[in-house]
Amino acid sequence: QVRLAESGGGSVQAGDSLLLSCTVSGRSLSAYNMAWFRQDPGKEREFVAADTWSEVSKNYADSVKGRFTMFRDNAKSTLYLQMNSLLPEDTAVYYCAASDHYLSRVRYDFWGQGTQVTVSS
Repeated sequence: QVRLAESGGGSVQAGDSLLLSCTVSGRSLSAYNMAWFRQDPGKEREFVAADTWSEVSKNYADSVKGRFTMFRDNAKSTLYLQMNSLLPEDTAVYYCAASDHYLSRVRYDFWGQGTQVTVSS
């Protein structure tokens, strides 16, 4: 079974940058459509970004568009989220999720444990 593990979170100041990583094991990263979500305690889980297994299509939440970039390195079996110009509102636990690319509709069946991002003003 595929396993996902996020890393790269931390505490930063507003305007700083962070690079989050999601390492995929058990199966090839190329077998999955991938996404990033985030959740602050007491709030609903929020969509951040998503791509397809071939990276022909990418979607970003309006709140992060122009600041965050999602990309993958299949050779390293790692999905990335480059976060620039961070804001206090970006504070949350960030999760990566995987959907088998053979599914006719996206269904994120696999999730990582999350990595904490804290942005101070």
